[in-house]
Amino acid sequence: MRTRTTTLTLLVAGSLLAAAGCAKEDDEPPSADPAKPRTVTSVAGCGKGSWTDPADLAPDRAPARCSPDTPAPKPLPEERSLTIATGTLSAEYVAPLQMAVAKGEFKKEGLDVRLKVLPTPDALPLLAKGDIDAQWAAPEAAVMNGITSGFDIKWTAGNFSPDPRSKSGLWVKLKKDETASHVPMAGRKLGTMIGKGSVIAYPMNKALKKHGGGLDEIRFQQLGSADVLTALQNGGTDSAWLLDPVWRKVDGDKRYAFLGGQPQAEPLGGLLFGPNLLREDPDAGVALLRAYIRTVNTYFAGDYKADKAFATELAKLLKTDEKVLLSTPSLRMDWEIRAGTTDRLQDAYRAAGVSKGDKVPENKAVDRTLYEEAVGHKP
Repeated sequence: MRTRTTTLTLLVAGSLLAAAGCAKEDDEPPSADPAKPRTVTSVAGCGKGSWTDPADLAPDRAPARCSPDTPAPKPLPEERSLTIATGTLSAEYVAPLQMAVAKGEFKKEGLDVRLKVLPTPDALPLLAKGDIDAQWAAPEAAVMNGITSGFDIKWTAGNFSPDPRSKSGLWVKLKKDETASHVPMAGRKLGTMIGKGSVIAYPMNKALKKHGGGLDEIRFQQLGSADVLTALQNGGTDSAWLLDPVWRKVDGDKRYAFLGGQPQAEPLGGLLFGPNLLREDPDAGVALLRAYIRTVNTYFAGDYKADKAFATELAKLLKTDEKVLLSTPSLRMDWEIRAGTTDRLQDAYRAAGVSKGDKVPENKAVDRTLYEEAVGHKP
């Protein structure tokens, strides 16, 4: 989710459009079939706090939560094998999926889930064709272009938002007499391993505009993950988008200023479903989300790193150093999707010059009904 390039985005979009053309020659797009209405019933342990109004964009909004170990499993009549693609298995935001596998939460639903590491260019066409069932990613420019081309892909669950203490985001090296309150950004170089077609374009553009810049007014400098911090420190670039835990290296140093990061209480990624779970077997889609939500409620409901034993277990699961894991605040795991997020993302893609044409309407890109069913919320 976090490391994309503009070239990569255009290549993915091109492959999706080409595949869409082939699909339309053979059959109508899968989304042409109307969705069957589903029955939603109340779920024990998931009361009023298990759903929040998508229109609530308050940064201090508490994420939805059920009681631990809920929603309870509802095993499918027959075991279903599912493949979920993810760009990495070591990043902290993938932890709920990793933990759900390790703790047998998917198994409790009658799901045999395989997590498969696949880069976005490979995973998106496979998702659209039904060769994989879900993708742990984000509604990036390539995804939106794929939906425009006719593929049945929707964002069905969120992943996380940052803790208010997190300073993962845009950092600048201050010039003489500059202060953090206003740093003229227009015309400066920005070193990043994140491309313009990534969802991070949205918070990046928002932070730049507060300081007299914008994605169309800065000079992007594509750098490797190991080079971003070095370039910022030695003057090779003026600013940089620093991820966890790299920003800790400059935090507290008066030569640098933090200009902003991902919006609080607004997830920018999570689970994308293709036709398999959206139309052909939505029961399995709800079961997958039920297991994911139960894992969040049981293991990631609050400051999960405060539990030393769990932090040790998590570090081993992610194959990362425990000290590195504990050097940044816990993420706010959040399965819900805010209203208008895909619109704001598309505005940023346009500002970055990687997306043209009409916007994809939210109802074509987002489906909240499956996670709402999992917690028993009736719209």
